[in-house]
Amino acid sequence: MGWRSRMADRGTAITVEPLLQNSFAASRSYSASHYTSAMLKFSANISILFTEVPFMQRFDMAARAGFKAVEFWFPYEFASADIRAELTRNNLQLIGLNAPPGTVSAGDWGIAVHALRQTEFRESIALALDYANALSCGNVHVMAGVPPAEQSAETTEQVYQDNIRFAAEQAALVGKTILIEPLNPVDRPGYWLSTQAHARAIATAIALPNVKIMFDVYHVQMTEGRIAANLQASLPHIGHIQIADMPGRGEPGTGEINFPFVFEAIRRSGYAGWVGCEYKPSVGSEHSLAWMPR
Repeated sequence: MGWRSRMADRGTAITVEPLLQNSFAASRSYSASHYTSAMLKFSANISILFTEVPFMQRFDMAARAGFKAVEFWFPYEFASADIRAELTRNNLQLIGLNAPPGTVSAGDWGIAVHALRQTEFRESIALALDYANALSCGNVHVMAGVPPAEQSAETTEQVYQDNIRFAAEQAALVGKTILIEPLNPVDRPGYWLSTQAHARAIATAIALPNVKIMFDVYHVQMTEGRIAANLQASLPHIGHIQIADMPGRGEPGTGEINFPFVFEAIRRSGYAGWVGCEYKPSVGSEHSLAWMPR
C-alpha cells in the first residue's frame, strides 16, 4: 500500500509511516503546512493508471479519485472531440500528451533522431499540435527515439536538435511547449536522450523558451541518481515533473526512493507546476493512491 501521511489540524505534525518493510528506514515528521497551502499538485497519467477500464472511462475514474488534471501518451485512435467531452464532463484539465511515436510494433519509441524520416516527423508534430489545440493542452512531449545503427552520433545530435527546434517553432505559433524527456537505458536501450545533463545541453543549445525538460524521478534514479541535485540543476529548464518508484515503476512507497524527501525538494525548489503520477500500480489503481496527501 506504500506509505500514508496522516494529517491532523494545521500546525501539528504529519507522521509518514512505512507500511512496507523496506519502503523507508524510519518514519519522518513534517509540518502540516507542507501539505496544505504548499501542497504539490498531482495529475494522473491515464495511459498507465486506471487501466482496469477502457481509456475513455478513465477520465471519470480519475475525477472520482480526486484528480483535477490528467495526462496521457497517445490519444490518436480517439477523436479529439470525444476526449474533450470527457475532460469537460469530469471538469479535468489536460496537462500533456505525447507526439506520435512512429511504428511501435517495429521498435519505434519516437522518431526525432531519424535523419531519413523528417517528413514523417513534421507530420507527426502537426497532428500532435492539432490534438493539443483541440484539447487545450499546453505540453507536447516529443520523444527522441533510437537512432539507426548506421547513423553517426554527430548526425543524430544535429538531426535531433533541428527537429526539436522545428517542433518548438511550430508549437510557439499556437502557444504550446515542447517537452523532452531522458529515458533510462534499462527500460529503453539505445534511446538517444538518457541523462539530465544531455537534456540541459539541448535546451541550452536550442535556446527557445518553449523547449522544456520533463523531469521523471523514476528515470533519473534508474539512470544516474542524485534526484535532488539533478532537480536543482535542471530547474530552470523543467516544464513538467513525473513520479514513480524504482525498481518496478510502482507507486511511491513500493521501492527505494525516499519520496518524502523528494516531495520536499520539489516544494522547496519553487516548482509550481503539476506532478504527474506515471506509475504502474502494484495494487488496484484506486488503492495505489494511499500514499497521496489528501
